[in-house]
Amino acid sequence: MADEEKQEKVKKPRAERAAKGSAPKKKEQLADKARPPARLWARYRTELVPQLKKDLNLKSVSQVPRLEKVVINMGLGEAITNNKVLEIAVDELSAITGQKAVVTKSKKAISNFKLRENMGIGAMVTLRRAHMWEFVDRLVSIALPRLRDFKGVSEKAFDGRGNYTLGLKEQIIFPEIEYDRIDKVRGMNICFVTTAENDEQGRALLAALGVPFRKRGEA
Repeated sequence: MADEEKQEKVKKPRAERAAKGSAPKKKEQLADKARPPARLWARYRTELVPQLKKDLNLKSVSQVPRLEKVVINMGLGEAITNNKVLEIAVDELSAITGQKAVVTKSKKAISNFKLRENMGIGAMVTLRRAHMWEFVDRLVSIALPRLRDFKGVSEKAFDGRGNYTLGLKEQIIFPEIEYDRIDKVRGMNICFVTTAENDEQGRALLAALGVPFRKRGEA
């Protein structure tokens, strides 16, 4: 009897920990279901999927490329000497994306750059589902048109597998950032990870979603 009571006491905390660990994920999933679908996601599903299937000569709807995730990364070399910039960058990325950003850390030490292993050197956020679609919608419809002398983004930033990386020099193009409150203008990289089989499909997908590619022949 005593052994059985001990086993029950051991099992109970484990079950409680498992329940606590799964609770945030369940809350996030319920929140996604409760909120109305993102505008761009609804348009992709109803209009763009049939259009892409036709334009790319695909046999099945399941072959139509789609966005898997969007990764926004901000490198901060200055964080080696000033830790405060990490907190600022995390707050800015969180405001821009609507999701809590995390600090990225160095994998090895480099003495010439005074870099220690596991030292914070940047901020990153990975967007999926509703947050991803809402961010892309704001990016193409609000943020990019605010760039000075904007003529479109380059087509040369594909990786050969349908994924695209967009480099931005200023975070102030996002309306969530107040120019008077920033300490410094910082850039970021935005990586669109897709299910496209090649760059042609990836470009067709992003163009359909509203990414304004520069016209061929323009510098």
